[in-house]
Amino acid sequence: MAGELLVGGHPPRRASNVQLKGAATRWLSVVEADLARGAWVDPRAGSVTLERYGRQWLALRTDLRPRTRELYAGLLKLHLLPALGSHEIGRITPSIVRSWYSELNGDGGPGHATAARCYRLLRTIMNTAVTDELVVKNPCQVKGAGAERSPERPIATVPQVHALAGAIGPRFRTAVLLAAYCSLRKGEILALRRGDVDLLHGTVFVKRAVVSLASGELYIGDPKTPAGRRIVAIPHVIVEAIEEHLEGFVAGSVEALLFTGEKGGPLRPHVLQAAWDKARRRTGLGHLHFHDLRHSGNTWAAATGASTAELMACMGHASAAAALRYQHATADRDRVIAQALSALGEEARASVTWIGADQRLSS
Repeated sequence: MAGELLVGGHPPRRASNVQLKGAATRWLSVVEADLARGAWVDPRAGSVTLERYGRQWLALRTDLRPRTRELYAGLLKLHLLPALGSHEIGRITPSIVRSWYSELNGDGGPGHATAARCYRLLRTIMNTAVTDELVVKNPCQVKGAGAERSPERPIATVPQVHALAGAIGPRFRTAVLLAAYCSLRKGEILALRRGDVDLLHGTVFVKRAVVSLASGELYIGDPKTPAGRRIVAIPHVIVEAIEEHLEGFVAGSVEALLFTGEKGGPLRPHVLQAAWDKARRRTGLGHLHFHDLRHSGNTWAAATGASTAELMACMGHASAAAALRYQHATADRDRVIAQALSALGEEARASVTWIGADQRLSS
């Protein structure tokens, strides 16, 4: 018996065997062409739901850092799976993605930054689905959706940083100075050990980072990016502060942590944050975040004439191979930058009175 064909908006009409044969022939031709160019995907392969595939994708990503895994799991649970989890991945179209992203990025959504992270995660998962030959093409086609446009952060002046270093007290003073003058991340600072600081040659070796997990555990691993593993020149203006910190707060072992809690254990990020908040209130600089110190130092370095490549090497923003090339090529220039930063800081340091009495490790 012949089948039915739907023509335009009219009711279906009975199709002849000739018409059905022609449609089948055309379909077979398309399949053969796709097979010839390696673009054919079995329609049944994409029948797995996004929820099932997404959870499996996350479970198999053994290369993820613990904090990144937590982030992805949270984005899946809160923003991807509730809206798209029941969809078969082979039936997720660009229009479905566009509608989902528009709602996520709207007034009632979690904010642009989170929407961008969610979109990038979905795009990555669907890229893997393409590689697995479950779908022909990635449906994430919203131009610019994955780009985060964070608001411009304020830049601290050199005197402001020294005022904050004075107000935060002796135990955490050097953390403020390292963040600003050496462009170190908070997690990188918390992971520093005595052996990472070479005052003879005036350098600090960044090779680890501390991450606070949702469980409350501290994870110490590689820096945020491969380029984050780097050697940074220490400006002379903060060498004395580092020497005093090593003498007063750091045990003698090369493996001793540079920053610890009151009882000598690893310094937890929230403890440093509490001290930072108090220093901001004391100085009237409540608009500054601790991470702004790193960006401020990078801006100061740029003012001394540092090139983009030199700034990327100092900040740890590059691919691993590029970072190594930058570090080898700019070692001498890095020293010049450090000396220039010292000149900027000398006058500011002289005008600040440290708050709090010096403390020393008990023998």
